[in-house]
Amino acid sequence: MLTINYFARYREALGCEQEQLPWSSALQTVNDLREHLLTRGDAWQILAEPKVMCARNQDMCQLDSPLADGDEIAFFPPVTGG
Repeated sequence: MLTINYFARYREALGCEQEQLPWSSALQTVNDLREHLLTRGDAWQILAEPKVMCARNQDMCQLDSPLADGDEIAFFPPVTGG
């Protein structure tokens, strides 16, 4: 099982804070998961942003980071500050 968390405007756009998906060996990387989510349609295209940020098990990661059964993944928009 994968636990997926959505933060900030992603959560607002998707109307979803967290969900669980069954583990699949087809989901080898965080990007594979993102691509799977993008197939859901229009609202989900927000995750296609080029600078989407992600974390795996509460550690910042890259889209090419490997996935494993039981992982917790978070997607959030780029943070700006000043």
